[in-house]
Amino acid sequence: MKPGEWVKSSFSYHSGNCAEVQWRKSGASTANGQCAEAGECPHGDWLVRDSKDPDGPVLRFTAAEWDAFRSGVKAGEFDDPAAR
Repeated sequence: MKPGEWVKSSFSYHSGNCAEVQWRKSGASTANGQCAEAGECPHGDWLVRDSKDPDGPVLRFTAAEWDAFRSGVKAGEFDDPAAR
């Protein structure tokens, strides 16, 4: 699978009612493979997975949780104190 490719969600139903997620890799990703990909569900939740294991486990966040996370990143809440 290529970055940005549409994939059928693992949360799809056997009846054919499914959602597709377009996975996006961070522009800050490095060549060493230490990357995560995120994708927005049609209903607003966000999914996050390890780019090295696209068929592996997926973390799911509500839109409010994702917004809080993004705000924390922008505010530097997750920065390494030793790097300051």
